[in-house]
Amino acid sequence: MTTVSTSTTKPDMKLFWACFIALVATSFVFGVRANTMVQLQDAFNLSEQQKGNIGGAGMWPFAISIIFFSLIIDRIGYKLVALFAIACHTISLVLTVQATGYSSFYWATLLIAIANGSVEAFVNPVVATMFPREKAKWLNILHAGWPAGLALGALSTVLLEGQNWQTKYSMCFIPLVIYAILTLPRMFPVNERVAAGVSYRDMLREVGGVGFFILGSLLYFAIMQMAGKEVSLASSALMGVVIGIAAFIYTRSPGNWLFLVVLITIGPLATTELGTDGWMPDLLTLNGPGADFPNFATWIFVYVSTIMTVLRFYAGPIVHRFSPIGLLVIGTVIAITGLLMLSHSVGWAILGASTVYALGKTFLWSTTLGMTSEQFPKGGALTLNGVSAVGVLFLGVLGSPYIGYQQDLAMEKKLSSSENAALYAQVKGEPKKGMFGLTPTLDQEKIQALPPAEQKQLEAVQATTKRSAFTTIAILPTFMLVCYLGLFFWFRSRGGYKPVEIGAGH
Repeated sequence: MTTVSTSTTKPDMKLFWACFIALVATSFVFGVRANTMVQLQDAFNLSEQQKGNIGGAGMWPFAISIIFFSLIIDRIGYKLVALFAIACHTISLVLTVQATGYSSFYWATLLIAIANGSVEAFVNPVVATMFPREKAKWLNILHAGWPAGLALGALSTVLLEGQNWQTKYSMCFIPLVIYAILTLPRMFPVNERVAAGVSYRDMLREVGGVGFFILGSLLYFAIMQMAGKEVSLASSALMGVVIGIAAFIYTRSPGNWLFLVVLITIGPLATTELGTDGWMPDLLTLNGPGADFPNFATWIFVYVSTIMTVLRFYAGPIVHRFSPIGLLVIGTVIAITGLLMLSHSVGWAILGASTVYALGKTFLWSTTLGMTSEQFPKGGALTLNGVSAVGVLFLGVLGSPYIGYQQDLAMEKKLSSSENAALYAQVKGEPKKGMFGLTPTLDQEKIQALPPAEQKQLEAVQATTKRSAFTTIAILPTFMLVCYLGLFFWFRSRGGYKPVEIGAGH
């Protein structure tokens, strides 16, 4: 595989923009899916948990491909992985627009996630290698591509208002074609770890036995779920122990403790950002200004994503001013505030709450990647991409389905009350089996058949229930804040935050 060393050449900005547009392509489909979920629910008669399962299928297979390629990408080269991503994206989008029900759409979504993971597997280490002295800055700029794709995907659904969901999904081919054209002629750099002569075992030592236990547990759960097998958290933990022990025997390391702290915070972070992104249009549809402003929830989605895109492009001075860990502390506090505001906001007040939420979450994911690349350079592609893998595994396996499950339970509790009991009897669906047990459902066909007055009553109940989900989500960044404060004071005790140099014997 043809490569080029960045030690003797200036960064190839055409390669950087190829990586940027590839990331736009991955999130474009996410934005389309989030803003067509109501259409999909009507078309396929989905329960809230089935919607959560689709959201999960759009995330956790990402981790399978990113972990797999992170273990071998230094040997096979970045470009081969890029070509695989292009092929996967093409096939998965064709299958998506041809889906006829929940099952076929679920599997097409799963394949899209594998393609997305392949993109993430090469873009992060490529950019970190291209800019070894400004990793946090350029990884933040790279990840401006994620909210940019979200905004463009959501905007395309507004422009195609009235069209079927297949037409809206067809727009996903546009960024795919662009990044394919940009990527094919480019030459890719040699990874920083490889160029420095750090061994493969030393790379694995950064993750260690405990890190592989976390990765293994979540990955086993995801693979069994993908195979349609029943799996428990206990059996997944047992498999994680086996994988962790094997990794410890080989590496003789439990893992870099600082990296392990990052791993346990990335799952809640992923659910705070990506989980909320996926649910926001649905959660806000019933709480906005209503008929006075059509597509209000989608416009809020675009607005939040645009704020993130712009701010990430100017991340350099902000990261320099506060340091990555300081920025994580500040961002988490603001994100908690924004989520609590969203849980109590209706109508135009949502605009202000969404602004606060956007300001809070903007730098969380990208700054975590920047900090990982700066603190664990010996971990190469594995530590950098392993963080992303754990985040999406947690979100896909537990976070997104759990948000949906809690909404189903809250809806049943609210509708079972005496003032809504008669209404509930009219719309109650058959319980559906999920990972958290039998899930109560509402029958979408029965809902559509309700008289206007009773539809309005149901919408009022749904609005309150869905809005309360933001309070549930806010618990996650609260946990993150405790961890980040601990790291902040630890770095401070050592003279402040400083990037680790790969040859510094760290």
